[in-house]
Amino acid sequence: YDLQRFGVSFVASPRHADGLLVTGPVSKNMAVALIRTYEAMPDPKFVITCGDCALDGGVFKGSYYVEGAVGRLVPVALHIPGCPPEPLTIMRALILLLKDNQGVS
Repeated sequence: YDLQRFGVSFVASPRHADGLLVTGPVSKNMAVALIRTYEAMPDPKFVITCGDCALDGGVFKGSYYVEGAVGRLVPVALHIPGCPPEPLTIMRALILLLKDNQGVS
């Protein structure tokens, strides 16, 4: 779907990232890593939850191993619903977020 044409690129380090895309449930082992990754990002920054599992654990909600909603750990700017969301839904949501926050036309 070539998101780079809209200014969306993947980077190797959170220090070079503007946004963090969480695509699954946050396990107890990954909660600290999520928080540290978010803290390592420069301001302004935003978090996007992609899919029901990232929002609240989805089908894994209530599991002893799932920490819970991403929003309890880091602030979430956008949620893309679905299980899983369709690629075009993800792309449209990211483009709208960019337009709202960066004046992209």
